[in-house]
Amino acid sequence: TEHVRLVARHVYNREEFLRFDSDVGVYRAVTPLGQSSAEYWNSQKEVLERKRAELDT
Repeated sequence: TEHVRLVARHVYNREEFLRFDSDVGVYRAVTPLGQSSAEYWNSQKEVLERKRAELDT
């Protein structure tokens, strides 16, 4: 089987502040600006499940 990896990068003012990596399975803050966003999105279980399911389609 083939390994597929999803990486979603969130950028503001040309600076990446938040990242979702399917190998990790959660949102990670890249800068302090992304910390509150990562905490929020990681608390949304249905969003995490949907992101993880994107690989299956």
